[in-house]
Amino acid sequence: MSMSFEDLAMPLFPSLYGYARWLTGEPNEAEDLVQETYLKALRGFDSFRDGTNFRAWMFRILRNTFLTSRSGLRVMEPLDDDAAEDIAWEGTPDTHFLNRANGEALRRAIEALPLPFREVLLLSDVENMRYKEISEALGIPVGTVTSRLMRARRRVRAALEGMR
Repeated sequence: MSMSFEDLAMPLFPSLYGYARWLTGEPNEAEDLVQETYLKALRGFDSFRDGTNFRAWMFRILRNTFLTSRSGLRVMEPLDDDAAEDIAWEGTPDTHFLNRANGEALRRAIEALPLPFREVLLLSDVENMRYKEISEALGIPVGTVTSRLMRARRRVRAALEGMR
């Protein structure tokens, strides 16, 4: 028996919103993007084939909607502090400060990545998607996913080392 659209789509909401937030850099735009994604997916749900990757299908719709609406060229504004992941701080005030500074540096390094690198890094390292899933979501070959991810990680590492 097939699952309903709601059964498949609703568990993805936090991940889709997080990805949209990184793409748009603005909470209201991210909400609009996710809402439009769900609307398009619901309308096209009859074309979705059982046995294919629903998660990748939803991320692809979100990405295509973003690229269509923004041409993917818009300069992205940095995320505010509320967008940063809440971290359970332990230790002394000094470790709290260092952890926060490191988290902000990491966020800035990721935000500075060109969109093709940033989206592959986020889907892999934040959403824990497999390379094949990322390939399906972005409509690019697995080899391109591998190459972009390697370059993205190298750029983030270099940016973080440059801040020391």
